[in-house]
Amino acid sequence: MGEYYVYMAVAGVLSIIGFVISNRLKHKFKKYSEVGLRNGMSGQEIAEAMLRYYQIYDVKVVIGQGFLSDHYNPLTKTVSLSPPVFEGRSVAAAAVAAHECGHAVQHANAYSLLQMRSTLVPVVNVAARAQQWLLLLAFMLLNSFPGLMLITIIAFSITTLFAFITLPVEFDASRRALAWLDSSGMTHGAEYDGAKDALKWAALTYVSAALSSLVMLAYLVLRYAGARN
Repeated sequence: MGEYYVYMAVAGVLSIIGFVISNRLKHKFKKYSEVGLRNGMSGQEIAEAMLRYYQIYDVKVVIGQGFLSDHYNPLTKTVSLSPPVFEGRSVAAAAVAAHECGHAVQHANAYSLLQMRSTLVPVVNVAARAQQWLLLLAFMLLNSFPGLMLITIIAFSITTLFAFITLPVEFDASRRALAWLDSSGMTHGAEYDGAKDALKWAALTYVSAALSSLVMLAYLVLRYAGARN
């Protein structure tokens, strides 16, 4: 039972950290959404300008739904921006739009980790959907059918691997975005600093998620090892 209490303590700490980071990200987005760009460009215009700069003409910038739901889809070659980003003319809108276009640049340059992540998506989707039921059954049948816990570990290993592959992909997209925002003159001084700050907190949400997934995986491995002894 010792590993259970250790897991609960670590998971609790990570949960609190994740909550703080998430709230901080929302606060940062709201803060920088109220800081207008001197050039007056919208997130859509920023995205389209970055794509033109990198001579990417087969990617469309579209308006999506929801809050902070922005993403790049390599299958449809679309940069989907949430309404506040697509229509916004702020530092936050510029940062998020450029970040998502950073993924489009990765795709155009055949960035290996993005390709790996994209390849894993179908498998990860299946593993993620199965995890909830596998986890419940694995603990219920741990003593009579420990092999089910091994299957659960495999499912969690896939999603944990995906979470850690995501980290350099997201950091690299932000690096590309900030480099372009600076070199192109789209942001100046405090605008650039604000964009960098916003993207930093966005990246930390991925770090928190990856660590939480790793802790859960470690706990499952320990439970499986204990059941076999």
